Amino acid sequence: MKILVVDDESLIREVIIEYLKLEKMTYQEASDGYQAIELVKNEDFDVVIMDIMMPKMDGYQAVKEIRKFSNVPFIMLSARSEEYDKLTCFDIGVDDYVTKPFSPRELIARIKAVTKRNQKNQVSYKFQGLEVDVEAHEVFVDGKKLNLTPKEYDLLVYLIENKNIALTRENLLTNIWGYDFFGDDRTVDTHVKTLRNSLGKYRDFITTVRKVGYKFDYKE
Repeated sequence: MKILVVDDESLIREVIIEYLKLEKMTYQEASDGYQAIELVKNEDFDVVIMDIMMPKMDGYQAVKEIRKFSNVPFIMLSARSEEYDKLTCFDIGVDDYVTKPFSPRELIARIKAVTKRNQKNQVSYKFQGLEVDVEAHEVFVDGKKLNLTPKEYDLLVYLIENKNIALTRENLLTNIWGYDFFGDDRTVDTHVKTLRNSLGKYRDFITTVRKVGYKFDYKE
């Protein structure tokens, strides 16, 4: 497993790298967003650990630029724990969010969890005219590519992976937004609404389960 560690504080990079070595993981490091972009362009990484507050180019902008050409998973590091900051990260395509100060062991566990989810998702799905190319991170309706937000995409894939299973809003919040996300059920409802609108005539594949949550309802 190869990890890119991006942080302008050398001490933090050193601590993370020591634990990566203990797990027999290989690594590269960068001190700003520009360096991170160039490294991701030229090398393959399993996960990028990205600090938010950095000189030259911050983590937000770096993620946005990298997302233009790569689907590499991101774990964001930040000293800020406000809900707004977490929502911003998830909306631009970040997979997990860790607040400083953090436990290096917990960070390693999150790296393993993110890569496991990513490997599991390297498949494609087709339900009539609805197609999901997970490797390319793309969704098509009758051949037309949809412009979903990262969270809408994650929500759709998670519902599909649990096809015909009623999932609670709490379950969706935990698995899509993270177990330490401080939002409420309205976050799920809002994303389901916009996702259904995007799916058009296939919107009814996502059904509401009264007093429970939602499920992807599709019988072969």
